[in-house]
Amino acid sequence: MSSQTQIDQIADRVERLLLRHTELQLRNRELEQELQQLAQERDALHQRLQLATVRLDALLEQLPLPVGDE
Repeated sequence: MSSQTQIDQIADRVERLLLRHTELQLRNRELEQELQQLAQERDALHQRLQLATVRLDALLEQLPLPVGDE
């Protein structure tokens, strides 16, 4: 095998590795954006849950006590 053929093979591998690296960087950015979006959704759901809990607690306080439990 000539040295030029080896150099060409190495150059091809380097080009493929660089392409794969670029693809992985793009995918990583997409995943980071998805993670951020999911974290925001989680935080919004947590806030809604807290508000619902407060409202339920307020409603429970308004219920009359059963007779005999006073």
